[in-house]
Amino acid sequence: MSDQSLEIHPSTKVAQLLDAYPELEDVLIRMAPPFKKLKNPILRKSVAKVATLKQAAIAGRLDLSFMINQLREAIGQAPLGAMEAISEEQYLGTTPSWFDSSCVASSIDDRAGDSDEMAITRILRALTDLDARQVVELTTTFLPAPGIDAARTKGLLTWTVREEEELYKTYFTRSS
Repeated sequence: MSDQSLEIHPSTKVAQLLDAYPELEDVLIRMAPPFKKLKNPILRKSVAKVATLKQAAIAGRLDLSFMINQLREAIGQAPLGAMEAISEEQYLGTTPSWFDSSCVASSIDDRAGDSDEMAITRILRALTDLDARQVVELTTTFLPAPGIDAARTKGLLTWTVREEEELYKTYFTRSS
């Protein structure tokens, strides 16, 4: 049974949404292929607890207003008005001064999505074994906005490049 007291907003965590409205899992998955990872119970417990719907919209390359209002409509909530435009551009940009491709010391390929561990956990573990200027490279089929935001809150430097339509390389290093 759904907990009708949770109102859906961009700041709502995915875990909160799915705890209150489990029937919305299929709605999310239909909206964007990266959301199929929610079927993995371990990732659902970890990623979904930190990812907001705004971050999920970025990762799924969805219009935030469309996504939020589709979810609200599915459970009978009135649509919200205009929401801030979001863009993956806030995660992409020119090559930062700290990046040097020869400093990539570890690579994590998360395209298969078959790991039961959050990519950010693997990145943090890899960084503990590296020297200060060394870099960890993450390869994904979507923009890993929740992981990037989590890394930034931990003081890590990040840079993401979209190499193809569904191929992203994100680089992580400790701040000097």
